[in-house]
Formats: sequence, C-alpha cells, structure tokens
Amino acid sequence: MKVSPDRQLKVSPDGQPTAEVIARVKDIPIYRDALVRGHFPVLEKAEIARGFPDNWMTPALTTALASGEAEFVLSTGTNHARMQLIRPPYFLLRSYYRLWSEHPDIRETWEADCRRVSLTTVLATEHVARVNARKRGEEPPPVPRVEDRRLDARTSYLNLRLDPALWERADVERMLAEIEAARQTHPRGWYHLDSSGYHLAHLLRKIHTWGLWDAFSPPASIIHAYEYTPVNVRRYLQQHFACPIIDLFGSTELGYLFYSDRRGRYHPFLDDMSVELAPVAEGSGLFHLIVTSLRNPHMPLIRYRSGDCARTSDGTPDPTNITQFCGREKELLDSPAGPVSQGDLDALVGAVSPRVFVHQLRVLSSAEAVLAYTTFDGKPLESDRVAALGRGVRELTGRRCVLDHRDHIPIGKSGKYAWLAPDGK
Repeated sequence: MKVSPDRQLKVSPDGQPTAEVIARVKDIPIYRDALVRGHFPVLEKAEIARGFPDNWMTPALTTALASGEAEFVLSTGTNHARMQLIRPPYFLLRSYYRLWSEHPDIRETWEADCRRVSLTTVLATEHVARVNARKRGEEPPPVPRVEDRRLDARTSYLNLRLDPALWERADVERMLAEIEAARQTHPRGWYHLDSSGYHLAHLLRKIHTWGLWDAFSPPASIIHAYEYTPVNVRRYLQQHFACPIIDLFGSTELGYLFYSDRRGRYHPFLDDMSVELAPVAEGSGLFHLIVTSLRNPHMPLIRYRSGDCARTSDGTPDPTNITQFCGREKELLDSPAGPVSQGDLDALVGAVSPRVFVHQLRVLSSAEAVLAYTTFDGKPLESDRVAALGRGVRELTGRRCVLDHRDHIPIGKSGKYAWLAPDGK
C-alpha cells in the first residue's frame, strides 16, 4: 500500500507551502501574519492554543460547527497537557479504518468484515461511553456496560481499569468472554485486535499466570497504535502470535502518517500531508517531525511541530528512511553526548536482555540514575545482564546507574507508561 505521490502535498525545498496550500488557509486568522510576511514559521502547540478557538474561526468553520460537521475534541495528552482541537466527527477512526482496509498484510480481515476489539487505555473506553451516553441524553454510567463501550457496529472497547498490571482474574475472564463473543459473530471465527502493545502483553501474562489459554482464541490480525511499543514487547507479542502485527504512527490532531509492514519496516501514509525532519541537535541523528496537513479541513496545520522524534536508516532528514519513532521531544534527556530519547534507551535494553518488560529511568542528578524494571517472568535479571545494562546506561546518559528490579511499575494517569520517572519519583 502506498499513497500516490500526487496525493501528497507539494512543498518548497525549505518546507514552505505552495500557492495551492496557501489558498486553502488564507482566511484562517492564525495564518494572517505568515501570509503578510510571506513566510510560514514552524507552528507550535502553544500558538495553536493561544486565542483558541477564535484564531481558527472562519465563516465556513462556524457553519460546520453549527451543523455538526465539525466538533471540539481534546488530544490524548499522553504525559503532557491536553490540546483542544476542531475536527470532523470520527476523524481518527476513519483514518484508522482506511489504513486497515488498504494495508497489504491485513486488509483481508477488513474485507472479511471482522469485528474489531480494542484493548487500550481506560480513558479511551470512558470516552466511548461518554459519547454514547451523550447521544442518549444521559450521564455515562460509573462502570460502562458492553453496549456502552461499542464505538460503532464493528468496534468495541474492553478495558475498565487504569493499570493493566492490576487486572484481576475476573477482569481478564470478562475481557476474554467479550473477545470470544466478537469472534463467534464471524463465520470463520476471525476478529481483529486493536491494542496498546503494553496492554496486550499484560493480557498474555495474566492468561499464562491463571492458565486461561483455552479461553483465548488468537486474532486474525493485530494493530498496535496507541503509544511507543518497546522492542521487547514487540518481540514478546511476535512470539505468541502468528498473525501480522502492524504498528501505526499518528496523533489525534493529524490522523495516521506512517504504518509498518509485518516485518516492522515503516512506510509513509501522507495523503494530503507532507513531513519535514528537522535535527533536534546538530550531529545527534535525532529528528523532530514538522508536518503540513490539509487532511482535517477544519483545522489545517501548516509546518506544525508534532512533538515526536524519529531516527532514519542513514541519519539523513529523509522521511522515507524513518526506521524508528522514538518518543516525544519534551521527554528527551540531556547527556554529555547529546539528547537521549525513549527509543535510545529502549534499544539498549532490548539489546542487553529480551526478558525486560517495563522499564523506567529515574534521574537523581547529572551524575546518577536508577533504572527500575520488571521482567516478563517476574524474576530479576542475571548479574552479568545487570552489569551490562548499568554500563550501557552510563555510556548512553553519562550517569552512573543502579538497576532496581520490581514486581510492578505503576502506569501513568493517561494509561500510558512514562520512560522517565515523573518528578524524579
């Protein structure tokens, strides 16, 4: 699957929009100064929020909001403040469905009309329950029922707890029963599993702990698309599933921009978009994404800094050579050798031991750090692996590092893990 080049936005060599793009945004207040100056600077999240929503209002948008063709939503806010947005209803879902329906490795399950079960953050489940309650003119129930958690005829959400590590046997048995119910609706017993990589790994561990394999039928295809999926988690999932496991990269405000194939190689999906890669620091080989997108007609973004970081196969700023999306720019760690990303630490951990499950770095000072970790089997790492990880973290971050094996590392309030311990805790 490839987006035809003529459907990708054309930009000048320095990333400036073409006359065609400018014509699409000329009436939007936030871009007036850029139009007067003849130059579009990088658009920051703070600028989007400043004066919102008046800085986006046009007569056409006012009409769209009144008719329901546009709506206000909030970004997911993984580990940072949530951003208010304006977009068409089901904007992200339509982007997801289009990718699923066209992806060469998994479109068969779309065409076969598989049910989609989603195992991700409880915030996503609660959002679906709120939307459904609003349609009925009711308040959402404290504990959403199965019917409250159906996004549409095809998709339902499973998770009702913030921290998947704390799922009890009853939680897992309920989710497995709901998966089985979705599977039984299909004549071939197929279903599509949409998940956070972490949540799915936790489910597999719980199934193993309680011997529930007979109650779990593997899916026909898997997409994980909600957060950074560590090397070891991907490896763990691949060991348990024979079906294609696909990663999507995108955001609430942009939709999906890249997809992996079943071998893990990334491909652009830049319909009505273009991407620039700008170096985070000279010589680091780390880039942040600057995106121009007309995909959302109500809030087109010109040279928008998404806040995400990536690395390429050859160290050049060529988006077609991206090999890793490696976390958020706001979560980079300073080191004597340059900025360190979530993906950099993860690559080190994955190279030292495949047994590490969740890991989190706590920076004590410019000279010391602690790497807390859990393992898939619950046992501490071997002493030589502990030593190797300590050395690796010191080389990567410039800080002496002690390892701290734990039974549990709490998940964040967003239902996602932070690779750096928040507030030094």
